[in-house]
Amino acid sequence: MPVAHPLLSRGQSWWWLGVHGGAGVSTLEETVPGGRDAGRAWPVTTGSQAVVLVARSTARGLGAARNAAQQWASGMVTGIDLLGLVVVADAPGRRPKVLRDRVLLVSGAVPRLWEIPWVEPWRLGEPRVPKECAALARDLTRLTQPA
Repeated sequence: MPVAHPLLSRGQSWWWLGVHGGAGVSTLEETVPGGRDAGRAWPVTTGSQAVVLVARSTARGLGAARNAAQQWASGMVTGIDLLGLVVVADAPGRRPKVLRDRVLLVSGAVPRLWEIPWVEPWRLGEPRVPKECAALARDLTRLTQPA
């Protein structure tokens, strides 16, 4: 995953970092206030930047999340306060066991895990904050508020 110089904006508290195309960053940016799309690259910073990884619950998405978590853990990127990983469901219904196991494995490499189930209104283009995102929004607000 590359490193880039995205611009901070007023009112922004964290970066959404989609670890692959189609991860769901645009939808999260529209529905959970406070975050901004990092453009699929680690933000370069002179201080500390809060970052939330985002991946779909596919084998490809979870593999990309694992790679990003390894980059962060290795110290390859600096100035990053990794808040956690959001795994966005790629389909309705129960996730296959192999993918549930991969989510569990990747979650051990990040500080927090938030799982967003399938949200049918998103599929229909309705960018609203569904109840499925309430805990994510609450946690991110709490984690990024000045002490």
